[in-house]
Amino acid sequence: MQFPSPMSQDKEPVDPMEELKKNLDQAFKQGKAFFPMGGGFGPQSGVSPQSPSEKKENPEVDEEREEALKRIHGFNLKPKEIRDYLDRFVIQQREAKKVISVAICDHFNHVRRCLENPDLKERDYAKQNVILLGPTGVGKTYLMRNVAKLIGVPFVKADATKFSETGYVGGDVDDLVRDLVKNANGDVDLAQYGIIYIDEIDKIAQKGEHGRDVSGRGVQINLLKLMEETDVNLQSQTDLLGQMQAMMDFQQTGKPRKKTINTRHILFIVSGAFDKLAESVKKRLTTTTMGFGASRKNDDDESDDFLSKVETRDFIDYGFEPEFIGRLPVRVACQHLLPEDLMQILTSSEGSILAQYLADFDGYNIKLDVSKEALEKVSERAHKEKTGARGLMTVLERVFRDFKFELPSTGIKQFKVTGDTVDDPSSDLKQLLRDNISEQRSVLMEEVTTYAQRFENQHGFTLDFTEDAVIALVEESLDTDKTIRALCELKFRDFHHGLTLISRNTGQTVFPITESVVKNAEKELSEWVVKSYRQQSEAESE
Repeated sequence: MQFPSPMSQDKEPVDPMEELKKNLDQAFKQGKAFFPMGGGFGPQSGVSPQSPSEKKENPEVDEEREEALKRIHGFNLKPKEIRDYLDRFVIQQREAKKVISVAICDHFNHVRRCLENPDLKERDYAKQNVILLGPTGVGKTYLMRNVAKLIGVPFVKADATKFSETGYVGGDVDDLVRDLVKNANGDVDLAQYGIIYIDEIDKIAQKGEHGRDVSGRGVQINLLKLMEETDVNLQSQTDLLGQMQAMMDFQQTGKPRKKTINTRHILFIVSGAFDKLAESVKKRLTTTTMGFGASRKNDDDESDDFLSKVETRDFIDYGFEPEFIGRLPVRVACQHLLPEDLMQILTSSEGSILAQYLADFDGYNIKLDVSKEALEKVSERAHKEKTGARGLMTVLERVFRDFKFELPSTGIKQFKVTGDTVDDPSSDLKQLLRDNISEQRSVLMEEVTTYAQRFENQHGFTLDFTEDAVIALVEESLDTDKTIRALCELKFRDFHHGLTLISRNTGQTVFPITESVVKNAEKELSEWVVKSYRQQSEAESE
């Protein structure tokens, strides 16, 4: 179906949406309307709520929606309950957990009261939007994801750097709200109580001593409208597919789809590392307080302490509009993670990255016994990475990478991870393989049998490997670091063609594979074929 251009040189300008609607109306009447799936038109910035028929076919979706709305309408969590829940997932950050827990309770208690008494919506209310300050990898995003999970509301996370002032290349901040509706399966009623988390907010400070983004002020202005209260159009002007789907819904149900969502009850959390902000705060404080901070343990601790004393004027000096920072009344600094904190994350945090690695090995039926010494060394090395909890994965991947590659192809089903393993994983792995060489030979022998069975299933010929042939393959596998399967497929890649000729000439279907065949497969096969033709010729002459 083609859509006419909104302008032509011969005719008066026409409204493209009116023209689109006329074409769709005609297509619906003729039963020819077709809508490509997967977002074939334009950016995926529109919202496509489920149709009534789809909801009827998905009772689980409706049940989850009703349960989520029920939790919001009957919100009764206490700040300490939220804090205790977050303690299961995020180590340390006590002050951040306390501040976030109170802000969440205040916000959703207000939402509940507004639902009970709609008149409250008309009263002024300052939302508890939060700004988190602190280094990467300390758990800022993880905190907010788990808060949203606990309450049961949609959650969206984005980086501030992806947006730019309207008219410049970049994303539209309204897309944040549209994405929230998408994460609510198109349910606007549920999405209006969601949480939007924006990281790297410090990167949109205005160009100056610390800022860099020339359009930062414009982005701030657009965001502050969202953070307070505004109606966001659910369809981007460039989202042709979404507009077509909205018209299709109207044709099917006779009711127009909801066009906007209000951000009154959407909670906004922003965060950033603010690397240079601590220096500005320190400079302001030390000009009036001699000796402040003299007893600090290290630079990281000092940075944390000064960030916790940040004031509105510090943000303004950093490059933020007063109106923007005024929409973020709740402020808290997250702390750097020390080696003992990282150790606790490894051993007691739900969703620990160590548990992920243990599960990876368990997928091959390999059990790891990780010593306390090893965990301590991993934590110390991760702390030196200066990336918070993310450093744990960096170190663990470095330690286990070769183990993950080698062990699944061996007969080793358990091994102990010691401090030496962390210090020199390569040497420890080589020793482990040497200590288990007999088990490895057994595994490789089984792989020869497996290959022979696969060959027979595929081609109908039996390869009868002799003991010396199996030993030869096993030794070559160990020497060349290639799997039995790879060696056999290389050596016997043309065998099914030759064996087919031999079988046709002699009727033979079982072929002995000796050490000589393993070492000179092509030569032996060629001799077999020639011999089969001689046998056929002799049989015919008789």
